[in-house]
Amino acid sequence: MYKRSEKIAEAVHEFISGLLVKGLKDPRIGFVTITAVEVSDDLHLAKVYFTVIGSDEEKKAAQDGLNSSRSFLRREMGKQMKMRYVPDIVFRYDTSLEYGNRIDSLLRNIATEHGPDTEEHS
Repeated sequence: MYKRSEKIAEAVHEFISGLLVKGLKDPRIGFVTITAVEVSDDLHLAKVYFTVIGSDEEKKAAQDGLNSSRSFLRREMGKQMKMRYVPDIVFRYDTSLEYGNRIDSLLRNIATEHGPDTEEHS
């Protein structure tokens, strides 16, 4: 059974992703992908996790652009989602993809160093 906060998180995810596809006016927000949204149980805070392809400067610029669009996003959410209370939005860069890629790279290096798997004898 879903908690209300999980349903709101899904709705916020879809809403913000949809606005990003349409394009926000801020040029700093390039190819941003919303990876997850967590909404607090009291529905007052939405942590929006995102990734962006690019350099560290582009990631920082995207975060700044998203942060500057927070009030616009909250206002639009309030209008379109008809929520009694619109949660505050906090944008966080999602490092899990980079972490996963790093682990994958390390595993490939280990496999390369040790050569192909040898057959086990029973």
